[in-house]
Amino acid sequence: MERRTQQERRETTERALLTATADLVVESGLASVTLAEVGRRAGYSRGIVTHHFGSKQALVEALVTASQAGFVPGLGEIEPGLDRVLALVERYLGAVSGIGSLNRAFLVLWAESVASPDLGPVFRERDALFRADIVADLDAGRDAGQVRDDVDPAVVAAIVVAELRGLALQYLVAPDSMDPAAVGRALRDHWRVALAAP
Repeated sequence: MERRTQQERRETTERALLTATADLVVESGLASVTLAEVGRRAGYSRGIVTHHFGSKQALVEALVTASQAGFVPGLGEIEPGLDRVLALVERYLGAVSGIGSLNRAFLVLWAESVASPDLGPVFRERDALFRADIVADLDAGRDAGQVRDDVDPAVVAAIVVAELRGLALQYLVAPDSMDPAAVGRALRDHWRVALAAP
């Protein structure tokens, strides 16, 4: 039997702790998350949670970061510009129906961040990065002649983030309310018409 390295054991433990945290958030919100309960859920002690993350705040911040990684598959393979914005819109919503507990926890925490002084700064930063990526793609699209000159990238980015996160949250609350893939295609077509240079 092949022995795992210390780094592999560490990653396995951290993944289990983040999954346990996400499950608790999805089931009962942030208030249900304690280091002791996370450890118990993951099959470890509270001490191991403290050893890996130090505090509940650091654990939640790690969960937020981990839950965003790779959410929209294949986006990095598309050149910056209008096509990447359109792919983001369609693929983000297409991925919603298959999201796991980490991504569900992200959306729950995003909604809770409105009233949480601890979560607010984390999500302001994550949302700012999300908007900045969209702005960069729109700027690249305008430079390449793909995006209309009169488009305000910051305004479009704010609207796109609100649409994607809001629709994803709506789907989680009421899965029967929409077909996320169909909504993604419609939103892609809307933004193509609204943004494309003549």
